[in-house]
Amino acid sequence: MLNRLIYGIDQLSKTVGHVFAWCIIILTFGTSYEVFVRYAMNNPTSWAFDFSYLMYGGLFFMAGAYTLSRNGHVRGDFIYRMWRPRTQAIVELILYVLFFFPGILALLFAGWNYGYESLRIREVSVNSPVGIPIWQLKLLIPFGGGLLALQGVAEVLRCVLCIRDNKWPARLHDVEELEDVLVQQHAAEEAARQGGAK
Repeated sequence: MLNRLIYGIDQLSKTVGHVFAWCIIILTFGTSYEVFVRYAMNNPTSWAFDFSYLMYGGLFFMAGAYTLSRNGHVRGDFIYRMWRPRTQAIVELILYVLFFFPGILALLFAGWNYGYESLRIREVSVNSPVGIPIWQLKLLIPFGGGLLALQGVAEVLRCVLCIRDNKWPARLHDVEELEDVLVQQHAAEEAARQGGAK
């Protein structure tokens, strides 16, 4: 039951993360277009800065839960990785309760007020003469915070299962770190070399 709930939350985070990953492609094309018209045609756009701001902001707000679901946020783990899984889970559970959830709840409440006020006045950017609407980006703050809170629940459930079983439940994988792939390749080559020598 807990594993299915964790899997469902992970799938939601994955889906939202993959949808907003397209912001990178859109951002790349928009920035490339701006560079071309600015330097090749000497005719810069009035919307490029705001456009990149919106794309990157949307990606940043909505990819946090995806990154958390993949255990991809930065941590100083030089001591943590030497602990047994149960000890890791206990420490993580305490940190989620003391720091993560209070911070996310503050983000949700403040972000909702901030986003709602921006929507109410139909806020536009003051950084360009075009006046691009930015209220939709500010509305992403509470939604991104909500997804982070939901993913935090999944992470707490992972901690509970790890405390019980002394091993971390499996995570969804759709992207591999190059370093991990190279280590696996090296280990496989080394095993093949040792197997051939016998």
